[in-house]
Amino acid sequence: MNSNQVQCGYLPLVDSAPLIIAKELKFAAREGLDLTLQRQPSWSALRDRLAFGQIDFAHMLSPMPVAMSLGLGGAPNKIDALMVLSVNGTVIGVSSDLDKKMQASGWVNTFDDPQATSQAIFAAIDNPLRIGVPFPFSMHRMLLETWLSQAPNFTPDRIEIVTVPPPQMAQSVRDGVLDVFCVGEPWGSVAIQQSNATLVLPGASIWEFAPEKVLGARNDWAEQNPKVCRAMIRAIYKAAHWLNQSENIPLAVEILARSQHLDLPDEAIDPALTCRIATRAETTAKLTRNFLKFHDGAANFPWRSQASWIADVLARWHGLDQDKARSVARACFRSDIYRAALAPIGVDMPGASEKVEGAMAVPTPVASTLGQMILGPDRFFNGAIFDFGTEE
Repeated sequence: MNSNQVQCGYLPLVDSAPLIIAKELKFAAREGLDLTLQRQPSWSALRDRLAFGQIDFAHMLSPMPVAMSLGLGGAPNKIDALMVLSVNGTVIGVSSDLDKKMQASGWVNTFDDPQATSQAIFAAIDNPLRIGVPFPFSMHRMLLETWLSQAPNFTPDRIEIVTVPPPQMAQSVRDGVLDVFCVGEPWGSVAIQQSNATLVLPGASIWEFAPEKVLGARNDWAEQNPKVCRAMIRAIYKAAHWLNQSENIPLAVEILARSQHLDLPDEAIDPALTCRIATRAETTAKLTRNFLKFHDGAANFPWRSQASWIADVLARWHGLDQDKARSVARACFRSDIYRAALAPIGVDMPGASEKVEGAMAVPTPVASTLGQMILGPDRFFNGAIFDFGTEE
């Protein structure tokens, strides 16, 4: 079989696992791909390499393709999200000093109570909160602002959000630069070990089914290379299915820890893959439901309703026309390419490409091509429901 050489950029995060497993366990090779992974130092570097054609695919924050297609930030370009690589997987933490003040007010860290936690944060501090996120166009920032803005004692001047690359988050907390941070694993667990930070919430407690990373490609390149795109989707889907098997986690941790991938000790990688998170350095890790998903609940499907939710946030931030932003965003999330790649090999597909977001409190059977699909839970912490109507 002749192999198609493809280059894929990624950041050293646990949720890059489907890409790394697709290469190392030869799911990509069996689809006829000679896959080279290129580790990137920052999201902006990865964005620019994709925009300028130096890589073919990219492990991207889910809002990035939408933001780039809307012309926001540097290197605007029409970018497609071919599939979702991971759902959830982020953590919110606070500095040791802020943690002590919150506890003094009577707050108890249960790691699952967004309302009580946001109230305690604002009650504990008078100065504006300095909050670190990995990138301006990130689900981290969207979840944080959605959550904090609902606190009864919130005003916009009480927060200042700054960009901090994930590997530098612990140092920024230790140096007193940040009061609060939101980051993907393993960097939250690293922060509690290196800076005495406390993790106060998983991202999943704000939105139980938030698309975190996607597989990005330039729209023009994807249209010119449909077979390669379909092969890449199949390889990653199979890798995600492999990661969904609990017996495979020890090998996954060993592979990700290697120097050419995350280059971190096993104990920094294991928490996210086992969904067992310690909130402080000296505490015992506990099972955190729905902490990170690679496969279950149609996790890889690029829902256009999720794209619309992202578009609404970006439109609000940047004063854009909401309907136009939604139209661009829905076009970015390529459920059509995803279906073309996987339906022929018998993968169950949703009956529609949009759904009501936040409506499912429990796992729920839904209409699908094989009649076997169960979605949810996907609730928002405040009970919000986002219904974007039927697909156009």
